[in-house]
Amino acid sequence: MKKPFAITLDPGSSLANKTGSWRTERPVYVNRLPPCNHACPAGEDIQGWLFHAESGDYRAAFAHLTRDNPFPAIMGRVCYHSCEGACNRGKLDTAVGINSVERFLGDEALRQGWGFQTGPATGRHVLVVGAGPSGLSAAYHLRRMGHRVTVIEAGDKPGGMMRWGIPQYRLPRDVLDAEVARIAAMGVQFRYGEKVADIAATMADLKADAAFLAIGAHIAKRAYIPAKDGARILDAVAVLRSMEGEDKPMLGRRVVVYGGGNTALDVARTARRLGATDAIIVYRRTRDKMPAHDFELEEALEEGVKVKWLSTITGAEGGRLTVEKMVLDAEGKPQPTGEFETLESDSLVLALGQDVDMSLLAGIPGLVTADGVVQVDPVTMMTGHPGLFAGGDMAPGERNVNVAIGHGKRAARHIDAWLNGAVVPPKPPQTLAGFETLNTWYYTDAPASHRPFLDAARRTDSFAEVQGGLTEDTALYEARRCLSCGNCFECDNCYGVCPDNAVINLGPGKGFQINLDYCKGCGICVAECPCGAIEMVPEET
Repeated sequence: MKKPFAITLDPGSSLANKTGSWRTERPVYVNRLPPCNHACPAGEDIQGWLFHAESGDYRAAFAHLTRDNPFPAIMGRVCYHSCEGACNRGKLDTAVGINSVERFLGDEALRQGWGFQTGPATGRHVLVVGAGPSGLSAAYHLRRMGHRVTVIEAGDKPGGMMRWGIPQYRLPRDVLDAEVARIAAMGVQFRYGEKVADIAATMADLKADAAFLAIGAHIAKRAYIPAKDGARILDAVAVLRSMEGEDKPMLGRRVVVYGGGNTALDVARTARRLGATDAIIVYRRTRDKMPAHDFELEEALEEGVKVKWLSTITGAEGGRLTVEKMVLDAEGKPQPTGEFETLESDSLVLALGQDVDMSLLAGIPGLVTADGVVQVDPVTMMTGHPGLFAGGDMAPGERNVNVAIGHGKRAARHIDAWLNGAVVPPKPPQTLAGFETLNTWYYTDAPASHRPFLDAARRTDSFAEVQGGLTEDTALYEARRCLSCGNCFECDNCYGVCPDNAVINLGPGKGFQINLDYCKGCGICVAECPCGAIEMVPEET
């Protein structure tokens, strides 16, 4: 390969004299925080594992991903992928299909039988209460650290709300069971069908050195609806939970669901699959105020679910519901109008949110509960009682699987530190890699791959999975759409455009270095860096 002109000069010639003293600014290589990483509640290094995936090294990508999240096949199906909403590529053409690639890696790992390693035994024992996403995440990370872990679960199977609250058309149970089995294979001990009534006594019996509480929100909230003879009122949690048994719930042909969250949509879509000709959601506000995710609402509408906006249920008698129309006031709050209508219904399902049973915490000194959750240190996840940590639905924060997994990981790290009398050092602050830092001229248009969807007309015939996964070819293509925002991917642009040949290539995987003896601080390398991994800083005096 022909060398740039500058480095063909003899060291003693006049054109090769050191010229770096002209600068007022110098270029510096930086590592900025990718927006996808920043937006992930589980704290995944998304850009890091995509780097391995785009080279086709799926085993390394899986290992990198599962440093933070042990459930790529699950999360590739049920995560609401806030990372994609933050992806800078979305401002160029369309966001990288991060969630799709994660699912591909998870499915590939199950197909190949990839497992996890554990660390050297520490002799410490940690109790985890609840085998939902947060408890399982904590158990996984604690075992990787070498601690002995016992998980006690009140149900007869693991998964928590992943099993009892997410329908099979979104999360097939063989996928859930396989990813949990991989954690059990690490040596985590599971005890099912046991409800912990007294956490202090249970810890004493097990000789546990610490405990992580991760009980899901399984208690349905109720609303006062005057009901007379013949009204059939159910709660959403019970309906979805009964779907795991052999005897499916009998909801009838006309099903009304009261609520506006994702659970309400899940129940309505489940009702359609159980044979309901009419599945109607009654919601007090407008569509833009609905807490459910818009893409889930679109899928529900495609399947024939109907929504009555600005409506509330005021009474139930026999097979009829009284519905009052609402209007939003200046503050966006629904107000009654006094205008009523009647809805025919065989079942009314309440999907108004869930609460956590915290009776096991009675009498624990220093522990504080408020607004239906346990108050924890937002950094360590420890409650006011030393050695007692909590996360998932029990702790403050948004209630979804991804947040719960992040709670479990964070708690595990701080449990490990607490057991060792140490403190987890805070991460150094990083500047976010914004779209304005990128030089998008270097990136060609590459729209995202589309995952296959089951035809809407066929979805309601069964509980088959609605959305398919990527092929190996499309997964590789999708991973390569990553812009590597804020971090050098060794494209050699800086090396090639420097007019003074002041950029030194340190070799594959080692990045670059600026030879300040020759750099004049012109800033061309910064202007031409595709991913914003170089910035100009004032010259040192």
